[in-house]
Amino acid sequence: MPFTPFHFGPGAALHAAAPRHVSFLAFCAANVIIDMEPLYFMATEQFPLHRFFHTYIGASVILLLTVALFMGTLRLASVVALPNMSGWKQLTLRQVVFGAALGSYSHIVFDSIMHSDIRPFAPLSDGNPLLGLVSLGTLHWSCLAAGAVGFVVSGIRREARQ
Repeated sequence: MPFTPFHFGPGAALHAAAPRHVSFLAFCAANVIIDMEPLYFMATEQFPLHRFFHTYIGASVILLLTVALFMGTLRLASVVALPNMSGWKQLTLRQVVFGAALGSYSHIVFDSIMHSDIRPFAPLSDGNPLLGLVSLGTLHWSCLAAGAVGFVVSGIRREARQ
């Protein structure tokens, strides 16, 4: 699911379920960073599209990169006036780590279900036991439903605080 909002749906639901523990922003950032890999390989017409960063080891690197980018941007914000859109400056390291971890690893799970070129357990295994576990339609609708539930719950919480 490169460059689609489908990955964000489960992130919205996870954030709604645990807003004090999961950063939706970090969840989304990790997903976008992971999908830079297939974007590059699509642009250069090299196959397979999903390689190192679409493994659990690669997702762990993305998790660390996402946290490092957050920490670096937070430091930069102490020197340069950066806008605080969505309140990102108030995020805790724990929220960012959980959000980035959930974003990175769920990305591998969902893409493993739908893309035949993913080897999620490489270099230990070339197998992909999740491929075709559910239909593409079921996967997409589930992600959309999770997003809808997440946004509704978050909206209700926001209204209740006001």
